[in-house]
Amino acid sequence: MAAATATTLSVGSATSFGSIVSPKLQSKSFVAKYNTRNYLKSFSGLKADAFVRRESESSFLGRESSAALRSSITRKTQMEKQRSRNNFQPQASYKVAVLGAAGGIGQPLALLIKMSPLVSSLHLYDIANVKGVAADLSHCNTPAQVFDFTGASELANCLKGVDVVVIPAGVPRKPGMTQDDLFNINANIVKGLVEAVADNCPDAFIHIISNPVNSTVPIAAEVLKQKGVYDPKKLFGVTTLDVVRANTFIAQKKNLRLIDVDVPVIGGHAGITILPLLSKTKPSTTFTDKEVQELTVRIQNAGTEVVEAKAGAGSATLSMAYAAARFVESSLRALDGDADVYECSYVESNLTELPFFASRVKLGRNGVVALISSDLNGLTEYEEKALEALKPELKASIEKGIAYAQKETVTA
Repeated sequence: MAAATATTLSVGSATSFGSIVSPKLQSKSFVAKYNTRNYLKSFSGLKADAFVRRESESSFLGRESSAALRSSITRKTQMEKQRSRNNFQPQASYKVAVLGAAGGIGQPLALLIKMSPLVSSLHLYDIANVKGVAADLSHCNTPAQVFDFTGASELANCLKGVDVVVIPAGVPRKPGMTQDDLFNINANIVKGLVEAVADNCPDAFIHIISNPVNSTVPIAAEVLKQKGVYDPKKLFGVTTLDVVRANTFIAQKKNLRLIDVDVPVIGGHAGITILPLLSKTKPSTTFTDKEVQELTVRIQNAGTEVVEAKAGAGSATLSMAYAAARFVESSLRALDGDADVYECSYVESNLTELPFFASRVKLGRNGVVALISSDLNGLTEYEEKALEALKPELKASIEKGIAYAQKETVTA
């Protein structure tokens, strides 16, 4: 059942991107739910529970987690007493599946998801070696129960009743490997996994991490259309890492507090298709032409920076896992009723002439509520030119993914 395309919404004011969770809290006699617009209850399994002001936005993926942790520790005794009196406990309620959970991204991603107070059940799938990962994670004292599934014969059971599916499966990029090389290997993996999602949990949010995202998301869309279950509001290319990198690099360059920095990143998720909008940086920041060019190029090539630094031993697995976990948590918050959830993501879009485009989106219980159009207004001359320059490459990647999916269907 395909749903209508998301609404386009103009938002001129600054928007919060923090990781606020809103777990349901249950006592013996009643259930109470705290308003996430005011405060949260953070639970990481590391004895760092505390009520904190929303402005600090400090769950395990929050912007100022270290400061919140220090604050929570100093108030630990007081909060322990309060919890004892009220007998409140987080009530986790969502099921998340990670497909490719034994890999370099999958393992740290699974750990971070295990720490979310909103996850009741974490399903880990891979073609091998996932049993040990699940056993290891199951020892962490956080609410989510961990289940392992190995091989194609167990994939359907892994996906039954799942609310969010995250797909990091595939091969990582190695030195000298092009996006075409990645495509040839990962396209078929993504296609098969999304077919299983369509058959077993068609209403789930689908987070595509497997590269090249510019092509794998269109492949996923075509598969879902062929299965008759495509909902454009629930299919996401995870581009959060581009935002994480932009925020980090700009904070370092301009000596800003990282908690304050927020940079929208639009376009796609590879090379020049990644366009950080430095002119939209919050707080308002001045950049020289040289700084704009250097920062933009660094953000675009940050993946290569990691691949080269690891000297063939891997790619950006830890930062990708962190960014993906942030997006998962945002999705869970939206599913849980938080009305103030915004993230950048590569989705079906009408903001440009391209059918898929990364931009800020507002998330809700049914997926994308709105595409934030205001970020594309008032761009600098550099950004306007960069936007036009990325379109042909992004268009080609989208068409390549669609053609692959359609060809595979005809062949089958």
